[in-house]
Amino acid sequence: MSETFAGRTFRGEDRYGEELVDVVYEQCTFSDVDLTEATTKGVIFRECTFHNCRFNASTHHSTAFIAADFRRCSFFDASFDGCKLDGSVFAECTMRPLKVIGGSWRSITLRGANLGGLQLGGLDLRESDLSMTDLSAAVLRDAKLDGATVRETNLTKADLRGASLAGVDLREATLTGTRLDLFGAVHLAELYGADVEP
Repeated sequence: MSETFAGRTFRGEDRYGEELVDVVYEQCTFSDVDLTEATTKGVIFRECTFHNCRFNASTHHSTAFIAADFRRCSFFDASFDGCKLDGSVFAECTMRPLKVIGGSWRSITLRGANLGGLQLGGLDLRESDLSMTDLSAAVLRDAKLDGATVRETNLTKADLRGASLAGVDLREATLTGTRLDLFGAVHLAELYGADVEP
């Protein structure tokens, strides 16, 4: 049975290289915690707060950060493999370099984040707030972007081929050199009022 922590505060702890497996944290606060090179597997963080935490070079497998609040955290060289970050908020965080392999990041808030050049192919980003985010040269092939907000988002030279874009107003983003497939190009043309015929 999973070990569960609820409503706990962890402050100034050194968890360098620690391995966490099948642990559940509910509404916990992590402040100034060092998780550098830590590994999580099947861990659930539900409605937890992370302030000034270091996730540098950490590795996360099938871990869930549900409705988490990340403030001034560093994810330098961190890896997320099949993780669920639905409803989480990132503010003033270092997000690159970062390795992401699939997973669900639905309804997350990444406003103003620097994700330039990241490989985000196949990621579920539906209904997410990507306003003012730097996604220049990012690879978003086959990503699910339906309903995402891209106001003042930098998509310069980003690869959106195969991405689902229903409800996305690409007119609000910077698209210089952005790579689109036929469906993406038709979607963009229709946004500008073109009457696209087969």
